[in-house]
Amino acid sequence: MCCDLRRCYNEDNVKDGVGSVLSELVREIEVAESSAGRPFVARPQTAPFQGRGIFSVMRNSRIAVPSLFAALALVGTLSGGAKSDIPAHGKAVVLFNGHDLANFDIFLKEHGVNNDPNQVFRVENGAIHVSGKEFGYVITKREFADYYLRAEFKWGEGTYAPRDGQARDSGILYHVQGEQKVWPRSVEFQIIEGGTGDFWMTDGGAITGRDGVRVTGPPGTALKIDRIGKGPWTNVTGYRDPVGELEKPHGEWNLLELVAQGDHVKQFVNGKLANEGSQAFPASGKILLQSEGAEVFFRDIQLFPLKP
Repeated sequence: MCCDLRRCYNEDNVKDGVGSVLSELVREIEVAESSAGRPFVARPQTAPFQGRGIFSVMRNSRIAVPSLFAALALVGTLSGGAKSDIPAHGKAVVLFNGHDLANFDIFLKEHGVNNDPNQVFRVENGAIHVSGKEFGYVITKREFADYYLRAEFKWGEGTYAPRDGQARDSGILYHVQGEQKVWPRSVEFQIIEGGTGDFWMTDGGAITGRDGVRVTGPPGTALKIDRIGKGPWTNVTGYRDPVGELEKPHGEWNLLELVAQGDHVKQFVNGKLANEGSQAFPASGKILLQSEGAEVFFRDIQLFPLKP
């Protein structure tokens, strides 16, 4: 069973999360049964599974029972674990609706604002496909503070000049303020092969790390704080951390979570705390997704305002 159970989990309602997992389970069973040459027909569903609905699935599949119990066990774990890490929050603000980039502006280093002649950013199959062929970003039209952000990403294949052959690189820059440029004042949730979860402080952005050391990005450039447990790093395409890798294998979707609570920030990669800092500067602003020389996809981008 390969579905991302953490993605199915709804922090606001464990019952809804179980329903989502069961819905995903049916899809996984259908694929498995079809591959094995056994027809599988599930009763049509118009809503998440409610109680006895799952038993019709169990009767139709030889693998449903063990998979179901595995799913429920994992959901039980998530219902206790995720809430302890994520503060209470309200309903989601959907930043990306899966159809268009209506909530974003586009900026490209060579073309400026909302001028993307080569379709560096395009929507495909419910995801934002970033070609990586030009440096730039999509950036929210609104500013945000005090929120919980969720997004998923996976790498494509291409790497391009000036990073051709180097580790695939992207990022979510948040608390973005100031002029549109590559790169604006912000804190970055780094996305890079072998180093996803690092902090980068850009163009005056600053954070005090877990060790109490404050790091400020110089004007026009940036400085980083490595993620927790990071091993040695080599800047080559396909690199994976031999000590503390948090990413899934190439081509699989990864869950990124960010908590920005006042001037305190936490970054999670696939459910694990990757970095934490305090006294973030700025402590509010826009959010952007980078194009930085590598093909990458983003989906399920949602922001949940924290409750007071």
